[in-house]
Amino acid sequence: MQSKIEGCLFGMALGDALGAKTEFLRYENIIEKYGKNGIQELEDNPALVTDDTQMAIAVAQALVEAPRPYTYLTLEPILQKHFIAWYQSPENNRAPGMTCLTSIEQMMVGEKTDLSWHSTTNMNSKGCGANMRVQAVGLLPDDEVTRAGIAQLQSALTHAHPTALTAADMTAWVVHDLAHNGNIATLVDRCITYAQSQSHIYHMDWLGKLHERNNVANSPNDYIKRGWDELTDSLYKVQSAIATPNYHADPCLATGEGWIAEEAFATALYCFLLYPDNPIQVIRRGANSSGDSDSIACIAGAFAGAYHGIDGWQSDWINHIEYREELQLLADKLTNLHAI
Repeated sequence: MQSKIEGCLFGMALGDALGAKTEFLRYENIIEKYGKNGIQELEDNPALVTDDTQMAIAVAQALVEAPRPYTYLTLEPILQKHFIAWYQSPENNRAPGMTCLTSIEQMMVGEKTDLSWHSTTNMNSKGCGANMRVQAVGLLPDDEVTRAGIAQLQSALTHAHPTALTAADMTAWVVHDLAHNGNIATLVDRCITYAQSQSHIYHMDWLGKLHERNNVANSPNDYIKRGWDELTDSLYKVQSAIATPNYHADPCLATGEGWIAEEAFATALYCFLLYPDNPIQVIRRGANSSGDSDSIACIAGAFAGAYHGIDGWQSDWINHIEYREELQLLADKLTNLHAI
């Protein structure tokens, strides 16, 4: 697993850094600025990442620090601690998402007033800020139910819309599947099967009373089903897009611009499936898009890296990426979890 874990974490950061240069540009503006093929190379040394990688590191740090076997009572406060540390870091200056900022601000208020995160999280946000950071969960050796619960919990702390929860769960599921050499030809079908199998499963052990703040659903199962329904719709879009792939058009035209969770997942998956044997082209495709380019390329890079391992990435790119030492240390520690 060492190579797979390294490949995933570095692929995440490389995609993030490449897409950071194009995040707020429309596709036509990217072509105008970088030429007909768009951005192709990391421009700086070090190649700076965004809040996507920073928060993914925070989640990974919590996972390697928390005692095992994981439980809600032991993991949740450590996730909160690392989220707050990220919020307070002077390096948190990379245009971080508003939902992450405001939810963590309220989380800090809640710590002082004994309010649970259930009362401070954003119930209405399904921004991609939760599935852009979930990669390490998919790299855990734990069973599928535990990984799903953790993926949804780390989302729920800031983004508690049911679609944010399910998109984080699905992103981690794909990382895990690809890291274990899942069949590319049947990947979308298997994603749909997984989503349908989960459509009425609410992870009470991890989410607790979160569903009680929902004003639409009548039960915890109805609450989570809303998220799985939206996620499944996005998978059908990927299925349709990959049946008649367009290697030159803006990928966001097929599966969405990625500012919201299900679109970030779907467009990242589409970019990976366009070039499943070429990791560099995967993140280039994600970066050359009109939407949330850094998050799309970040997730797509994690998929490609989990599948191909560290050898899928150019060594000069790896040597130039920001947080290289931290990423390698986390990869080592996550690998060690597989030996326990």
